[in-house]
Amino acid sequence: MRGKRVRVRDRTRSRPARRRRQAPGKTGDRSWIIHSTNAPAADPRDSRPFLPTPLNPIRIARRRFEPTPLALAALALLHGTAHAQAEPPSQASPGVLLQPTPQLREQIPSVVRKQLPTFVQGDRISGRTDLDTIVEGGAELRKGDTVIRADRLEYYQPDDLARARGNVHINRAGNTFDGTLLELKVDAFEGFFNEPRYRFLRNGAYGRADRVDFIDDQRAVIRNATYTTCRPEDLPGWTPDWILRASGIRIDQEEDVGTATGALLTFFSVPVLPVPALTFPLSDKRKSGFLPPTIGIDSINGLEYRQPYYWNIAPNRDLTLYPTLMSKRGMDLGAEFRYLEPGYAGTLRANVMPDDQRRDGATRWSYSYRHDGALLSSAQYGGVGLNLNLNRVSDDNYWRDFSRNSATLTQRLLGSDGAISWGSPNGRWYSMARALKWQTLQDVTAPIVPPYDRMPQLMTRYTREDLPVGLVASVEADTTRFQADRALTLQPNAQRSFVLGRIERPWQAPGWFFTPRMQLHSTQYSFDEPLAGGQTTATRTLPIYSLDGGLIFERPANFFGRSFVQTLEPRAFYVYTPFREQNRLPNYDSGFNDFNFATIYTENAFGGNDRIADNNLLTVGATTRLIDPDSGAEAMRFALAQRLRFKDQLVTLPGGQAISERLSDLLFGAGVSLSPRWTAETTVQYNPKTSRSERITLGGRYNPSNYRVISAAYRLQRGQSEQLDVGWQWPINDLWGDRGQDLGPGRGQGPGRWYSVGRLNYSMKDRRLVDTILGLEYDACCWIGRIALERLQSSTVSANTRILFQLEFVGFSRLGSSVLQPLRQNIPRYQLLRDPGAASEPSRFSNYD
Repeated sequence: MRGKRVRVRDRTRSRPARRRRQAPGKTGDRSWIIHSTNAPAADPRDSRPFLPTPLNPIRIARRRFEPTPLALAALALLHGTAHAQAEPPSQASPGVLLQPTPQLREQIPSVVRKQLPTFVQGDRISGRTDLDTIVEGGAELRKGDTVIRADRLEYYQPDDLARARGNVHINRAGNTFDGTLLELKVDAFEGFFNEPRYRFLRNGAYGRADRVDFIDDQRAVIRNATYTTCRPEDLPGWTPDWILRASGIRIDQEEDVGTATGALLTFFSVPVLPVPALTFPLSDKRKSGFLPPTIGIDSINGLEYRQPYYWNIAPNRDLTLYPTLMSKRGMDLGAEFRYLEPGYAGTLRANVMPDDQRRDGATRWSYSYRHDGALLSSAQYGGVGLNLNLNRVSDDNYWRDFSRNSATLTQRLLGSDGAISWGSPNGRWYSMARALKWQTLQDVTAPIVPPYDRMPQLMTRYTREDLPVGLVASVEADTTRFQADRALTLQPNAQRSFVLGRIERPWQAPGWFFTPRMQLHSTQYSFDEPLAGGQTTATRTLPIYSLDGGLIFERPANFFGRSFVQTLEPRAFYVYTPFREQNRLPNYDSGFNDFNFATIYTENAFGGNDRIADNNLLTVGATTRLIDPDSGAEAMRFALAQRLRFKDQLVTLPGGQAISERLSDLLFGAGVSLSPRWTAETTVQYNPKTSRSERITLGGRYNPSNYRVISAAYRLQRGQSEQLDVGWQWPINDLWGDRGQDLGPGRGQGPGRWYSVGRLNYSMKDRRLVDTILGLEYDACCWIGRIALERLQSSTVSANTRILFQLEFVGFSRLGSSVLQPLRQNIPRYQLLRDPGAASEPSRFSNYD
C-alpha cells in the first residue's frame, strides 16, 4: 500500500468485540466505505446525504448494515490517492435531497468526467491502493454516466482500464451493451466488447454483434452486426419485423449517423434493400448522403421514381438534388438550395426536363426563388431590406402537367416580385422601390385577362404619431408604371402617381374608443395612348371623412354551469366621400373588397387606388363574447354588422352598376369553443331583400385527443359555387373498442393500430368530387405502413390521379412514395405517427441503471 494505512472495522461482530486489522490485499466478506483523501470523514451527527459534485468532497451517506454474506464497498478515487476509514453503524439516512449538480446534465464534458470519482462494489473486493481493484460476485463500477456490471471486474487505476467477464453489462449515457467479455478504458471509452447485445437510447435501436470496438465515447465499430428498432420479445423463435444485417456498422453519435457495409435490409424475412454500403440517421440531425427513394404511380406521368441526394453544405446551407424518372415523360432534373443567415434567408428551386415525350420532345423547365432579408442595418441610418419572389415556367401547360412540383408554380398567375426598401431609425420614414411582372398561363377553356406589370413602382411614406394634442398623421406618395400586352388588354399602358394624406385623433379609454379621421387622395395619370375621349392625362382629387367609435361593456355571467365574463361591444362607423367622376378612367389595380368583418368598417369598397367609392353611409354592428375569467380564452363570439347607405354609390368598376340599395346585406358571424375538443366558426351574408343567404361559410372541428381529428366545412356562394369539405385522421381500432394508449405527440398510440386519413372536397353544384385524398396508416411500433389515393382537378374537364405508398422503418428510413407531404397539406391538424420534432429528446436517466 506504499505507506497508506487502511483501517477496516469488522461489522459482522458486535460493537464490544475487539477490533482487528486485515492485511492489505486480502479479501473477505466485509463492508468497506472508502473516501477520497481530500474528503473529511462523515460527521456522526450529520445523516443528510447529498449528491457529489466536482466542487464538493465525496461523502457517503451512512446506512444501517445487517450481518449478511453480501458486503458493500464504494471506492472514490480522486487525484490518484485514496484511504479507507470505517464508520460506526447509525440510523438509516432519510431520502435523498435533490440539489442542482453538474452530474445531472445530459452530457458530461470530458474535463469534468476526469474529475469525477469512481465507485465499485461487489461481494468480495481486494486490491492495492493506486494500482488495482478486483471485485468478484455482483461486481459493479460507476463513474459519471458510465456503469459496468459483471461477475468479475478488474480495474487498473494507472491505465484507467477495466476488464470484465461473465454477464457483462455497460450503460453509457443510456446506451446499453450486454455480453461476455469487456476490456475498456473508462474515461476515454476505448476498448472492445465480445458478443454484445446493444440498445441505443436516442432512437431505441437494438442489435447483436460478434464484437464492438469502442473508438471513443462518440464512435464505435460493430462487427457482423444487426440493427432494428423493433423491441425484443422473450418468445421462442421471435424475430424482428425488420432487421438490417451488415458485416460492419460504424456508429458516430457526434454526427448522429450510422454507416453500414455489406448491408441487407429484410422485412418479414423478405430482402428489400441489398446494398454494399448505406448510411442512416441516429436522430433527426441533418447529414449528407442519398435519401430514401420515392416511388409513385400517376395517371398522367406514369410510374415515377425519384432518388434524392442531400448535401449538408454547412449548418446554415444545404442542397437537395432530386432527379425523377417518369415512364410517360422522361427524366426531370430538380434541385433545391436553401440558406439561412442572421440577417437574411432564401430558397431556390429549379426543375428542367430536356425531352418531354408527352409534349413532342419539348424542353420543360421552372424555377422559384424566394429571398427575404436585410442588406444594411444601422442605428444611425436605418435598415435596408431586399425581398425577392421570382416564379417562372416554360409554357402554359406546366401547371397542369406538373401540378405537384411546387405550390407556387401550380397557379395560373405567376408573379415575379422584387423590392428594395428602407426604414428610418425612428420608424417615421419608409421608402420602397419595386418591380412586379406577371406570367399568365392561359387555358383556351377558361382564359384569363392578365394583370398589369408594375415596372417599376416607387413609394415613400412619412408617419408621425407624436403630434400635439394627440394627433396622428401620415403622407404617402406613390408612382407606378403599369404595362401589359396591348393585344390582351383594352386599356393603354400608363404612369400613375398619387399622394395620400391622413390625419386622425384617436381617443381610447377603458370601455370606449373614438377616432375621427380625414384623408385627401390626389391622383394623376399619364397614358401612352389617348383614351376614348382623346385625353392623354387625367387627375382626380377628393377628400374622405370618417368617424369610428365603439363601447365595451362587461359583466359576470353564468352559462352552461360555467362562469364567464360577457362583453357587449357596439360599434358605429360613418364615412363620407364626395362623388368624383372615375368610371371613364382605366382600372389597373382596383377590385371589390371581400364583404366580411375585416372590410365592413373601412372607408373604401374597392381595393387598389384606381377607384375610390363615393360614400355617405353608416355601418353599425355589435359583438358579444364569453371569456373564461381564469385563462382569458374566448369561449363564444357572436357578431352582427350592416351598412346603411344614405345615397347611391355611383362609382363602379368597368361594366358595373351603381348601388342604390339603402341597406346592405346583413353580416353575421359566430365562433364557439366551449371545449378544447370542439370548435365551430360561421359567417353568413344574408340579403334581407330576397330573404336568403348570399354567402355562407360554416366550419367545425372535433379534436378529442392526439391522432383523432375531424374537420368539416360548408361553403356557399350563391350562383357560383357550393362545396362540402371534410378532412379527418382517426384510429379505426376505435370501432371495436380498442382505443390504444396516447403516448403523446409524435409517438403514436401503441402497436397494431390502423388509422384512416383523408379529405373530400365535393362540389354540390357540379355533383362531383373535386380534390380527394383517401388513405390508411398502420402503426406496428417499429414500422409504419401508408397507402393513399390522391385525385386533383387540373382543369374543368380533366383530373390527375395517383397512388402513393410508403413503408417507414422507424428510426431508420422511409421507402416508397412521398405520402406525408400531401397528407400534411390537405388534412387540417394531421399529426405524424412518429415526429422527432414533436417528441421530446430521451434522457439518459430514463434508462438509468
